[in-house]
Amino acid sequence: MPFDTNLRNTVIFLGIFIFAFFPGAFHILLRPILLPLELLTGQYPAAKQVLPTCNCCPPASCTTAVQSEIGKMSWSQKTFTLPSKSRGSYLVTDHVVKELPEIKSYKVGLLNLFIQHTSCALSLNENFDTDVRADMSDALDRLAPEDKKGDMYRHADEGLDDMPAHIKSALIGASITIPISNGKLNTGTWQGIWYLEFRASKHARKVVATLQGEKA
Repeated sequence: MPFDTNLRNTVIFLGIFIFAFFPGAFHILLRPILLPLELLTGQYPAAKQVLPTCNCCPPASCTTAVQSEIGKMSWSQKTFTLPSKSRGSYLVTDHVVKELPEIKSYKVGLLNLFIQHTSCALSLNENFDTDVRADMSDALDRLAPEDKKGDMYRHADEGLDDMPAHIKSALIGASITIPISNGKLNTGTWQGIWYLEFRASKHARKVVATLQGEKA
């Protein structure tokens, strides 16, 4: 049967179109023919990368850069003691800065302060008017008053101020985190670090300070 001329011309046209716009197709079509010759001559094709390069599998150069940036990060931790105080709210920013001269070496970072007790707290608040601290202590006393009649709390192992102190500690919190910028605590103009003592007698309180960031 003679080959249809129109069909032949169509096949030729498609072949030219494919090779013109998709030159790689020529290599793919010849691959089954060339592969036995490559195996006989020992010319094996170069192994192709199986996994594509992506964010989860960065190239070695990228990994090195990331490790370099991580190397600039620094951690330090120390424990210090706050001045012994009886019940009240106290501004201790200067004391914290004095105990942590390491802050000056950080270009950018974070300072976390954690108080290791359950009847006191740390907070960030007014650093100027002392009336604010007095009002805060009074307000907390109203929220968690002493159980003088003995019908409010079950726990009173260490006196009337024991359970109210635990309640106040839970309300305010045991830790604060402050940003560090250019070697200084980056607090607001009227912000200061508060130590709130909820027991009637004086206690020595320990604080764990953790610094993280990039050093200057």
